[in-house]
Amino acid sequence: MSTLAAPRDAASSPLLPAGVEIVLDLSRLLSRTLHAMPTGIDRVELVYARQLLDLVPDRLRFAAVNPFGVYGRLPHAAVLRFLDETEARWAERAAPGRGALTIAAARTLASLAPRPVPRPAPGVRRYYVQASPHHLHRPDRVRAKLRAEQARFICLVHDLIPIEFPEYARPNGAATHRLRIGTMASLADGLIANSQATADSMARFLTGTTPPPIRVAHLGCDPLPEGGDGPLPLPSPYFVVLSTIEPRKNHLLLLHVWRRMAETLGPERTPHLAIVGRRGWENENVLDMLERCEAIRGHVHELAGLSDRGVAALLRNARALLLPSFAEGFGMPVTEALMAGTPAICSDLPALREAGGAVPEFLDPLDGPAWADMILDYAADRSERRDRQIERLRGWTPPGWRAHIATVLDLVRELDSGGSGGA
Repeated sequence: MSTLAAPRDAASSPLLPAGVEIVLDLSRLLSRTLHAMPTGIDRVELVYARQLLDLVPDRLRFAAVNPFGVYGRLPHAAVLRFLDETEARWAERAAPGRGALTIAAARTLASLAPRPVPRPAPGVRRYYVQASPHHLHRPDRVRAKLRAEQARFICLVHDLIPIEFPEYARPNGAATHRLRIGTMASLADGLIANSQATADSMARFLTGTTPPPIRVAHLGCDPLPEGGDGPLPLPSPYFVVLSTIEPRKNHLLLLHVWRRMAETLGPERTPHLAIVGRRGWENENVLDMLERCEAIRGHVHELAGLSDRGVAALLRNARALLLPSFAEGFGMPVTEALMAGTPAICSDLPALREAGGAVPEFLDPLDGPAWADMILDYAADRSERRDRQIERLRGWTPPGWRAHIATVLDLVRELDSGGSGGA
């Protein structure tokens, strides 16, 4: 985390040296204008925009490679409208229909048509900040951006999972991610890792080279929205899985646990499971169980496309969040659950221990009986284990976005004090 516990007051003490400008890349958000609901990376890019607008508004510029492959600066007022509209869509699903979404996307892209990049004024040093992996597999495109901006490059590293665990990636995912990480290694002046686990993975990948400086900044956690129309209530007790359905998230373990509970305990004593997230890739076994397994029908509920308010309402009333992943870069669902006061039961991974500290229950992702025992314990009307976790939760401090962005600004100052220089 940053050495700054909290940001300094921008009005009384500048957060950046004189002459420094930050150019924030919004390519990922522009590419997602036809998607009603966000991914975790989408949320991170938007938070970077909001936080930097709050902390260094007079030093901040926006740029992007739009979906048509054109790079340029984005008009400030149009970006502010775009951020507002995007947040409203995520919170309320303001544009649920495909037709309405298409019209809104066309209007957005027209208002955010890239403008030419102005030459930097004398004495101005630019730092290009990118919070997503968008276009990083195209080093030529990244070089062109940095050359146009005459900027140094800072990038957020989310994980190296496709390289370290290619069996969980999309086809050709490992090769594509190697290109992304290679671009960061060769072109970045500094890197932000979302966890020490990710920083360690990056250091292993860069063995034998001279890597750019890497600083660790945990992803922040915002309070979940209140009110609104939540999802249809589920019978209590129930548990929540909050993630895209993909192999590394290990949904299959939970579905087998639920099948065994339904067969041995009967429908009246079997808790319920809410799976919140879109369907990903290479999930044939998981989808077969969701669609064809009669034993779990009525007890496992697939809830894709919920608004932020819907997810919040569901999460707050759950007995626990379940996250039996095989690999994670950080673990935002854990911090979101704990922030909502909901216990977490998750895999014993270094990144998840960073996210939840000593609060969650940590289990081997291959130990089905242990997961079944823990779930049944937490489902009981009186659970000493759950009570103890709730007690531990009282002393837990959630990671904050202010501290994360403070680390980014620390790195900008560190690089700037070492001398300026363009791409």
